[in-house]
Amino acid sequence: MNIYLNGKSEAFPESAVLMNIIKSKKLSPDTIIVEINGKILKKNEYRLIPIRENDKIEILRFVGGG
Repeated sequence: MNIYLNGKSEAFPESAVLMNIIKSKKLSPDTIIVEINGKILKKNEYRLIPIRENDKIEILRFVGGG
């Protein structure tokens, strides 16, 4: 199935859940915020949310600096 991840089209298996995508990008769930189709999710939802065809997913990562 195709989804839009941070504005780019990407293919993932039909049975993917959000955590599969996070792991495939080698991201830590503790350092990101995820929005799917305009809704910001809580961290405890990452393992539960199924991904559907044409979902628009934005993953934002916190970066420290000075």
